[in-house]
Amino acid sequence: MTDSPRGTPVQLTDLRRSYGGVAALDGLTLHMEPGEFVALLGPSGCGKTTALRCLAGLEDPDSGTIVVGGNDLTKVPTNKRDMGMVFQAYSLFPHMTARQNVEFGLELRGRDKAARRARAAEMLDLVGLVEHADKFAHQMSGGQQQRVALARALAIEPQVLLLDEPLSALDAKVRTQLRDEIRRIQLEVGTTTLFVTHDQEEALAVADRVGVMSVGKLEQLAPPAELYSAPKTPFVADFVGLTNRIRGEVAGETAHLLGGSVPLLPGSSSGPSALVLVRPEGVRIAHDDGGTASVVSASFLGGHGRVIARIPDGTLVTVQVPNTDVTTFRPGDRVTLSPRGDAALAVAD
Repeated sequence: MTDSPRGTPVQLTDLRRSYGGVAALDGLTLHMEPGEFVALLGPSGCGKTTALRCLAGLEDPDSGTIVVGGNDLTKVPTNKRDMGMVFQAYSLFPHMTARQNVEFGLELRGRDKAARRARAAEMLDLVGLVEHADKFAHQMSGGQQQRVALARALAIEPQVLLLDEPLSALDAKVRTQLRDEIRRIQLEVGTTTLFVTHDQEEALAVADRVGVMSVGKLEQLAPPAELYSAPKTPFVADFVGLTNRIRGEVAGETAHLLGGSVPLLPGSSSGPSALVLVRPEGVRIAHDDGGTASVVSASFLGGHGRVIARIPDGTLVTVQVPNTDVTTFRPGDRVTLSPRGDAALAVAD
């Protein structure tokens, strides 16, 4: 493989962008390390795609700065920013073969035919499509077309790779395969990458850090495990993974609920009464004829099972259980629930 950029630092600072008085970006600051893979996650309209488009130069921020590799690109046109882009729509040129699509950006940059052909072969090999080099888009599956789009984006050796919902149009199995392939390639090439998605599993699976956005603001930016186990805000706790809201009593840095207690994360409500945000795997469930909770449903989900039980105040609590235990729980069974003791966030009741 030819020498590729091993990562360029990216600094988005206090970006603001409004449409008709509605803020799409409300002071977004995001600093990416060289070679880092950052995923922006959030619901539709949260500003994640606007952030990517501002970095790409497809939109201009109302204020704020965009610095890449130490150079201020805030006012630099798109074609001068040296970005590689892959979008949800494959956007391949239908009259070109896979090889010609990959060569296109190189031709625009004045690379001679031999150099273009060699680089295209290298990139198609990287994405596992050498044998499809002479196929047109209509002769390839959606997953193959998206691999070609990725190879085309990487062929120009961009400073930054931008991925905007690149897997959304694919079926579940292909999406998972290509997600893992994108991460493998990114690690191999070392290009700083910004990945925009609404799919939390995708974000948590591939990124070095995940940023959760809401109404134009970055709620939290952290490694996937930290984001999941130590959410800083109720929005993050609710958006990333399943979260139970169980009424409890707060005493100092501890919450008492379900007959047990859990340590509280920073930023928790001081109580004394609060809703404690507890993950399904943070709750134990046990058969108990004298238990105060009752099973509502039990589901087999492949690698694990899920039981939903109703506690005396009417709250439904979701509990993750081993898949082998699912069939032991039936609707109406009396059970006892208790916290495992994992740290949790408490919010005002």
